[in-house]
Amino acid sequence: MSTEPRVASRPVGFAIFTIIAGAIGLFASWELLTEYIKTLQQPGYVPNCAVSILVTCGPNMGSWQGSVFGFSNTIIGVAAFMAPIFVGVALLAGATFAPWFWRVYQLGLLGGFVFICWLFTQSVFSLGTLCPWCMVVWSVMIPLWWFTAFRPYAVGDIPVSERARSVFTQLSSWTWVIVLLVVLVLAFIAQIQLDWLAEFSRA
Repeated sequence: MSTEPRVASRPVGFAIFTIIAGAIGLFASWELLTEYIKTLQQPGYVPNCAVSILVTCGPNMGSWQGSVFGFSNTIIGVAAFMAPIFVGVALLAGATFAPWFWRVYQLGLLGGFVFICWLFTQSVFSLGTLCPWCMVVWSVMIPLWWFTAFRPYAVGDIPVSERARSVFTQLSSWTWVIVLLVVLVLAFIAQIQLDWLAEFSRA
C-alpha cells in the first residue's frame, strides 16, 4: 500500500464548486435565520418563503425539528457552510491538507448529509411542508457530500492502495449520477407523500 500522498495539480474545478455550494448554502441558511428572527420579533410576520400551505418554512421554523439542539438549526447552517468555502478558497490558493483533515471534513459533510436527510423526512412525513430555503440547503448539501466522499481517495489526498484508488476513481467518475439518483429519490418520495407537482402546477 502506498503511504505517500500523490502530488496532483491544483483542483480548480472542485475548489470553485465547493466555494459556490458553500456560499449558496450559507445564503439560504442566513435567509432562514433572518426570517426566523423576524417571526420572533414581529408576531404575525409572514416569512418570505411562505408561498402556499405546502410550500412554506413557517411550520418548520416553529417546530421542535427546527431546533433539534435547543436552538434554531439555521445557526448550524450559517456556521457549517463556512467550512466548504474555507476549503475551496484554500485549495485555490494552493493549500494541501493532511489526510486527517480530509477525514474530519468528510465526517462533517456526512453528518450534514444525514441531518438534511432526517430533516427531509420530518418535513415531508411529519410537517407536510416543503420549505423553499431548506430545499436550497438540501440541494447543495447532497453534492457537497458525494463529491467529497470519493475524491480524496481517488486523487491521493488520503493514501490508499493502488487497487482501492482505482475503485474510488471509478466511483468518483459516477458522482453526478449518484447525486441525480438521490435527488430523484427524494423528489419521488415528496411527490408520493405531498403531490408537490400538483401544488406547483396551480401556482
